[in-house]
Amino acid sequence: MRAQSSFAAADRLHRSAEFLRLQRNGVRFQSPHFVLYAGSLDAEPARSRLGVTVSRRIGNAVMRNRVKRRVRECFRKVIRDRLPAGTSIVVIARGGAAALGSAAICDELAMAARNVSGRIAGRGD
Repeated sequence: MRAQSSFAAADRLHRSAEFLRLQRNGVRFQSPHFVLYAGSLDAEPARSRLGVTVSRRIGNAVMRNRVKRRVRECFRKVIRDRLPAGTSIVVIARGGAAALGSAAICDELAMAARNVSGRIAGRGD
């Protein structure tokens, strides 16, 4: 049995088509260090999924992987529960994201998730 706070392969977006579909059709929110796209992919209606993109402009591999780990941890602990069921999100890191601590990343993403959730509910997605 899977723990409630785990982050398994089924909780991730894997295909570039899924990323692109959310970027084209999803709700967009831009914060100082991240861009979030959210929407429903109808793949598994009860599961919220996450995709993270961190480009080389953010820093070397160590910095990029650190940002991805922190974003996944925030999703697992905070964001997943705040999203409507079946909502998938794509998080794109922007410049300066590697300099943020875990708490700052989580605060920024939680605020973005609240905004996106309200816009999705208003849209009826």
